[in-house]
Amino acid sequence: MSRLDDIRATSSWQDLFEGQPQHLGFAVMLSAGAMSLLVSPQDAPRLLGLSSTGWATLSIALAVVHQIIVALVFRLQLHRNLLSRWLGDRDMVVWRLIFMPLLVARPLSLIMAAWADTTAITNYRAPEILFGTVLLAASVWALHSVIVHFTILRALGGDHFRDEIAALPLVSEGVFKYTSNGMYGVAFLGLWGIALLFGSWNALVLALFQHCYIWVHMYCTESPDMRWIYSKP
Repeated sequence: MSRLDDIRATSSWQDLFEGQPQHLGFAVMLSAGAMSLLVSPQDAPRLLGLSSTGWATLSIALAVVHQIIVALVFRLQLHRNLLSRWLGDRDMVVWRLIFMPLLVARPLSLIMAAWADTTAITNYRAPEILFGTVLLAASVWALHSVIVHFTILRALGGDHFRDEIAALPLVSEGVFKYTSNGMYGVAFLGLWGIALLFGSWNALVLALFQHCYIWVHMYCTESPDMRWIYSKP
């Protein structure tokens, strides 16, 4: 395993941008595609001042801001130790205060878009509710596995901050017994579940966008970082 100090001693400024042009390109294309699929009836109701389309647009913007901030912090921390140099032992505390509200805003804004939506997915509510419940239950199980087995520190990208976190063994309990990426593969199914339970077309579009976009983060930001952190010296 590469020690973080060794990574910072050998990487260049160019390495900070690995995968990020692709990230920005996918962000633009996915956002435009999602926006084109949203439906806004002329008599659309408003919830806290925003229509369903307004909440959906806000949700897309928050997701993009969230993942751009994560990419910036991960790369600057991994290659330049920026947060730790600025904040010392408070680095991960501050990072949690930035990361968690943006993460929570993703399902909350989707719920608001669904709540204000009057455009149905189908006219078959029973199957929607059934499938939505199953997907939401799977998501809750995955989130429980993340909290209990994987831990929040690792989910925050703690392996970019601490050698001891990077040295922790792979998790094979809970959802991670069946998949190596329970967070992106299973936990994000909860967004689909929420959309189906509400029967909301716009929320379904958001679920598709958010699930696709989190995999952009995985392949454009996390995968290159993992090669640096976990490659054999």
